Order: sequence, then structure tokens, then C-alpha cells
Amino acid sequence: MTNVEFIAPIDAEDGVARATELFKAAYGEEPEGVWSSPGRVNLIGEHTDYNAGLCLPIALPHRTYIALKPRTDTAVRVVSDIKPDDVVSADLDGLQARGVDGWAAYPVGVAWALREKGFNVRGFDAAFVSCVPLGSGLSSSAAMTCSTALALDDVYGLGYGQSDAGRVTLINAAIKSENEMAGASTGGLDQNASMRCTEGHALLLDCRPELTPLENVSQQPFDLKANKLELLALDTQAPHQLNDGQYAERRATCEKAAEILGVANLRVTADAIREADDPEQALQDVLDALPDENMKKRVRHVVTEIERVREFVKAFAENDIEEAGRLFNASHDSLAVDYEVTVPELDVAVDVARRNGAYGARMTGGGFGGSIIALVDAGRSEEVAQKIADEFAARGFHAPRALAAYAAPSSARNA
Repeated sequence: MTNVEFIAPIDAEDGVARATELFKAAYGEEPEGVWSSPGRVNLIGEHTDYNAGLCLPIALPHRTYIALKPRTDTAVRVVSDIKPDDVVSADLDGLQARGVDGWAAYPVGVAWALREKGFNVRGFDAAFVSCVPLGSGLSSSAAMTCSTALALDDVYGLGYGQSDAGRVTLINAAIKSENEMAGASTGGLDQNASMRCTEGHALLLDCRPELTPLENVSQQPFDLKANKLELLALDTQAPHQLNDGQYAERRATCEKAAEILGVANLRVTADAIREADDPEQALQDVLDALPDENMKKRVRHVVTEIERVREFVKAFAENDIEEAGRLFNASHDSLAVDYEVTVPELDVAVDVARRNGAYGARMTGGGFGGSIIALVDAGRSEEVAQKIADEFAARGFHAPRALAAYAAPSSARNA
């Protein structure tokens, strides 16, 4: 039996030192500073963000650190600790969407997006060090784009990084980078979590487009210790890809369904169902108005998932952990059956966690690979993770990796 690997976060002092050393090794000089942004776990509310729904993420203690120095020209050079000898270069002058290949598209795309909005951003040299597992569904991409956005905001004096409302401008640049430069569809949940979460709280994010940045978030207490709980996050190491068309196909189906229903987005439908005298019949009437079974399933997931977010916030506030766990389970089952974004590794991990005492377990993130989370009693995370690892070994799956998840702070300058 191989003991399951637990990934520890890099503390700020070590992150600064490692990013600075990588920068110096790559470019032969000191950076102007070091910034960092966290990965995230979405507690509940999956595939609701691009449907103007509700989500409930927390920031992880696991972060991506960026050492950066601005340039006077439009050249960009980036390097990461994954391939420390491979410096990737690009030029912002004349750059178009999808003009950069590979991982460098994410940070370069942030500068491009800011310039597209008219900001006076020039080139930069940067070095990245991260402990957010790649391909895990824990938003390593948002950790990279948001740390880049905060660093560029700082060195170029844009002035948006110091307030919650201001950070929304940087969030939009990070989203634009992922969507248009890297070609990975994202609805904004990850970037808002990375930039706006606070320690000890979950971020209730309301994605209705008509809301202002001061209206669309609220901080909800998420104190695991007070309830003698742990949140196990487990990276199944099943391949995780959101830019292979699956995510975009589901998003397009939801948008088409809203068009058929004559509403701006599926949040309008979800709210109407919630306010109906008979919500079950109202949901059935909505589904009956849709032309095919596939679309019915997608819509049923979205509208029921939005309601589960509300119910989870209420349950946790009332310390009803059994109900919170039930909602975790219902969310995963809906994602598996109706939204069809799970894979065998995710379903097996969830099933083993449930059979071994978790109050509830669900996939987190976009799906098609990635991670699960499980709500367990304090002191049981390692035991449950090991049970999952043993089952994975018996089935010939890749060995999973685990993280201890708790509500950590958002993006910040560290040096």
C-alpha cells in the first residue's frame, strides 16, 4: 500500500524566496516585487456562474507566486518552476487573441487584455512558482492570471488592486485572458474567488450581470473548526481539460435553452421556479417547454443547483451539517446524471468518501477530471483519502493527491 500524498501549501516567505531565485536565475537581476493568488475550491454551485446563478467558493491556502519586473518595451518573458530552464517570450505589440500558445497565453493574455481596455501596460519579465496542482480543477489558471493582474496593476500604477470594487477590473482582465487568449471558457467564478475571498469565509457570488461589484458578493462564515469538521480536497489526477469543447457545448446549450424559454438567462427561470406556488410543477412546466432530453437535463441541473447554494448557506449557518452533506451529495449526483461532467475517478472517489463516513462528497470545478471535496469529521481526512487511494490502486487509476482545504485569504503583494 502506498500512502496518499498530501500537498502542503507554500508559506509566503518560502514562496517569495523561491519566486525571487527563479527570477534571478532566468533574467540575471532582481524582480520589482512578488505577488500571489490562491487556487479555489467551490463548495457548491457548479456550472451556475455563466447562467447568472449563485456559487460558493473559498480560497485555498495553496497559492501561485509571481516575481515580476516591468519593462520599457512591449516584450514579455515568462518562466515557471515546472520548466525552470524554458523561458517563453512574446510581444504585446500587435498581439491578437489566440496569438500565444501554451501556458504563457495566460499571463501574457492578462497584459493584452488590460491594453485592450486602454490601460498603459507595457512588457514585463516574470517567474512563477506554484503549489496549486495543475489540472486538478482547483483553478491553477486563475491563480496565475489573477496574480499577474495584481502585479501589473501594482507596477504600472493602475490603482485597482487596493479595493474590492477595483479588483473587479482586474478580474475582468483575467477572465478575458482565459477566454480569448488561452481559449479556455470560464464564467468568472474562479477569478472572483481568487481576488475577493476572505479568510474564514466562503464567498457567496451572485453572477447576475445587472448587479454592481458591491452588490454581487457577500462573505459567509465558513468555520470548519467550530463545527469539528475538515474539508478534504482530493485531486483524482484524472486528466482535466476545459478547452476541448465540452464546457463550451454545455454553456451553449444553456444559452439556447434560455432563448427558447424567452428569458435572459437560466437564473431568471430558477428564481421564477423558486417563487412559484408549486415549485415542482413549475420546474416540470419549464422542462416540458424544452425540445429534447439533453437540454432538459442541463437545465434541471442548473436551476436545482442554484437553489442548493441557497440551502447550503442556510444549513451551514444553522450548523446543520447533515443537511449540508446531503446537499453536497445531491449536487454531485446532479452533475453526474444531468450535466454529465463527471468521470469514473470522480464518481469512485465520491462513493468511497461517502461509504467511509463523509457527511457528503461531490466533484468540484468544471468536471471532466479534477478534484472532489468531502465534508468529514475533524481528524479523518487522511483516513478517508487513504481509502480512496487504495480503491484507485485496485482499479488501476492514477494515485490521487490530497489537500487540506480551509478558507484562506485572497490575492496579495508579498514582497
